[in-house]
Amino acid sequence: MRVALVAPPFIPVPPREYGGTELFIADLARGLQALDVEVTVYTNGESTIEVNKRWLFADSQWPIKDDGYAELKDMEHTTWAIKNASDGCDIVHINTALGLTCSRLSPLPFMCTLHHPTDRRLSESYQRMPEVQYVCISNDQCKRENLPHLSMIHHGIDLSKYYLRTEKQHYLSFIGRIAPIKGTHVAIEIAKRAGIPLKIAGEIQPIFRDYFEAKIRPHIDGKFVEYIGRADLATKNELLGNSMAMLFPIQWNEPFGLVMVEAMACGTPVLALRAGSVPEIVKDGVSGYVSRTLDGLVRHAQDLHISPVEIRRYVEEHFSKERMAREYLALYTRMVSRELSGTA
Repeated sequence: MRVALVAPPFIPVPPREYGGTELFIADLARGLQALDVEVTVYTNGESTIEVNKRWLFADSQWPIKDDGYAELKDMEHTTWAIKNASDGCDIVHINTALGLTCSRLSPLPFMCTLHHPTDRRLSESYQRMPEVQYVCISNDQCKRENLPHLSMIHHGIDLSKYYLRTEKQHYLSFIGRIAPIKGTHVAIEIAKRAGIPLKIAGEIQPIFRDYFEAKIRPHIDGKFVEYIGRADLATKNELLGNSMAMLFPIQWNEPFGLVMVEAMACGTPVLALRAGSVPEIVKDGVSGYVSRTLDGLVRHAQDLHISPVEIRRYVEEHFSKERMAREYLALYTRMVSRELSGTA
């Protein structure tokens, strides 16, 4: 089996800091390679993923400048990658909606993992390309789409890169984009009501700079509420591993929420609002607590009785890169069989 994994050209694979899709691609590529799949990752020249990789653009570009050329760059990269993959690959696996239109021009079977929340206009576009194999990343996301070839595969991570810590320090953590839908301001409210210090890490994208200045910065005092900036893997291990719990007060239907798995891999429970994929990822009372209200999360933060060892065991069973790779390989195999048999 020869698989082309096409990443956007803007962030390296794996990402140095921000980049959930790129982290997914890195872990999937490693998992597939361990299963003797020939993987080629189409990315940019700064990528360090330890598989065959190819690129058209040498440098990363993040954050993306809204100068009218980013979409053109993405399309140029994607069309080049698909043409290149057509000579020697069995499957093209893309990870953005932009590349879907190219499926009409290639004889290879296409897969597209849906990393985004449901969008009616995108769903209508997907329905016009029913031959593509679509993959949702949660059951909640899947039930919002209506496509003939639709499967669900939860993300998995490379657990060897996350370290279990059984001794926790007296603070809560929040990691994610500093954005209203991620609920950074809500995390601050929960921490203050619980009386437990909060450490925040995450990227402040230009579009959300006003939100940060108005809703987040006034609360940062470096003591009770601390902002530590963007988080690479080492920072995540330190921040999450030592934390009593990670807050995930999401304000939208999160398609997956990879940081929840990263926290649990460090033996840290997740305190999350019930929305989107959350109830699928966090097992209530085992790997964290899921609540419909802020009051519930405040109470759980003040009364945590979950074993870090049990949390890590739960993640190893359900969210490893090995499990994810096996499920993708099984789906690739069915796609090739379907193509050979000529069935739609």
